[in-house]
Amino acid sequence: MSGDGPDKGSTGVVANRNAGWRPETQAVDAGLVIDPLTRSIAPNLSFSVNNVVVPGEGAFSAAGVDDLADLPYLYARWTNPTVRQLEQRVAALEQTEEALASATGMAAAAGVFFTFLKAGDHLIVSDVCYAGVAELTRSILPDYGIEVSVVNMSRIDAVEKAIRPNTRLIHCESPCNPLMRLTDIAAVSALARSRSILVSVDSTFATPVATRPASLGADLVIHSLTKFMNGHGDALGGIVCGSKALIARIRARTGVYFGAALSAHSAWLIMRGIDTLYPRMRMVSDSALKVARFLESHPKVGRVIYPGLESHPQRDLAARQMEISGGMISFQVKERAKDHAMAMANNLKVVHYAFSLGHQRSLVVLLDTDEMIASTFRLTGEDLDDYRAWAGDGTFRLSIGLEHVDDLIADLDQALNSVA
Repeated sequence: MSGDGPDKGSTGVVANRNAGWRPETQAVDAGLVIDPLTRSIAPNLSFSVNNVVVPGEGAFSAAGVDDLADLPYLYARWTNPTVRQLEQRVAALEQTEEALASATGMAAAAGVFFTFLKAGDHLIVSDVCYAGVAELTRSILPDYGIEVSVVNMSRIDAVEKAIRPNTRLIHCESPCNPLMRLTDIAAVSALARSRSILVSVDSTFATPVATRPASLGADLVIHSLTKFMNGHGDALGGIVCGSKALIARIRARTGVYFGAALSAHSAWLIMRGIDTLYPRMRMVSDSALKVARFLESHPKVGRVIYPGLESHPQRDLAARQMEISGGMISFQVKERAKDHAMAMANNLKVVHYAFSLGHQRSLVVLLDTDEMIASTFRLTGEDLDDYRAWAGDGTFRLSIGLEHVDDLIADLDQALNSVA
């Protein structure tokens, strides 16, 4: 992002993209539009589906339009003033030229895959990643003639070995869900760039507070905005960030024809969450480290995986690639994982036993290894051994919220000790 003052695009959104601003300021003010009539500071919430147009300035069809974001506002499925403010804010945080918001994180990931892959192309995807993406790439993309290889992204030699002449995209996730294993984004990006292959990185766990993949060489950065970016558990959303040219291709293809547009209300809620992203994530990260250290010393806990712990197998990479360690912890109990899961569901008072993550309230859930392998990851051989080395027979995925850390520790302690 560059420029000394507000930059007004043809969509009418004024984006404050000052290169001198620190990220904390960008999180609050990037893309912000002061209403010219009321002088309101909070972002306007534009519910209108259509906009008045001047004959000759609009377009009836997206076909042949280089970049829909350069047109005046016409129809909310294409562009919406509130959604555009969100897109510009996240692009500023990820230090990319442009971004496209979508109804969910899955829609953002699918938009990348179905824009840059076609029948006969080859995708390399992390062997462990968000379940929806794992199942989409393994079960759906091959139906369209797209070849898919699953690879442990922590092994750069394995990534290189998997590359074929028709490889068009490498999709990573760092830290990966649920193992908290990292990808060396700079190394993978350098390898891909030497072969003219695109790299996309799902950075949902990290957020731009911890890691900015584009600055490490990635072409596209994906977030489930539902999680830490929103931070309040009350809005679904997704986004993909990258160069103007790449995002224009996604917007013209899946942004128009998949129909997974983000609602203005959700965009407004997510921007409200991003206002406090930096202080939230720093608090969450500080609490997570204390909780991780507590769990590591607990007699019922067998292993804790957290990037901020010295015991993390990739601690050096974490220190190099992550500015904070984040709010996600993976841990295993020594025995009777399912009994502990039931005890947590029944006895936790502060932490909630539930799926999802990145909300203001702490959440924990058991991800049973046999179930995950059978339903989602379908790993065999060395890849399965790698998964079990990190997850054992099952791992508890713990998302740290904004509660007082001492209350979280006391609550987890009593729940763990409730299993005789």
